[in-house]
Amino acid sequence: IGFVPSDFVTVYRALETIVQMNLAPGNAFCEWGSGFGVVASLASMLEMDACGIEIDRGLVDDSRKLADDFGLSVELIHGSFIPRGGEAEVERAFAAHGTDASWLVTDADNAYNELGLDPDDFDLVFAYPWPGEECLIEDLFDKYGAEGALLLTYNQFDSVRLQRKVVKRTGGEVDRAR
Repeated sequence: IGFVPSDFVTVYRALETIVQMNLAPGNAFCEWGSGFGVVASLASMLEMDACGIEIDRGLVDDSRKLADDFGLSVELIHGSFIPRGGEAEVERAFAAHGTDASWLVTDADNAYNELGLDPDDFDLVFAYPWPGEECLIEDLFDKYGAEGALLLTYNQFDSVRLQRKVVKRTGGEVDRAR
């Protein structure tokens, strides 16, 4: 499947709305699978504490140059956005939804260690899932994201989806919901 970039204007407008309406619980932003780091850079332009995690070292080098060229304060890290221990989650998510995950690399540098952060330290996570990867992104966010954090995903047909992680307590049990 050929790569098609997200519509950065649509994503910027969504980020701008989130910031203007103060929807995120804080200012920490992470782009999962950041590629050239454009969305992380847009978040930085909106004065978020932005970082991006990308598995392809060449893209990380190019994204750092791009951010430097525009004088943007964004941390772009080489590694996997899949947290340590999340490999099984990857397999479960794809098995549950009948999708092959063989192309997804999880045995890379732990990007969160380099950042000095954990996945639940972010208030807003952005991802542009490949076809069939939507379930994985949502499952990872459900498992590792902070309560109250937002997940913004770009979808086909120039649309975005915003979800908040909430924990509902019913009858002494905890149910996770989005």
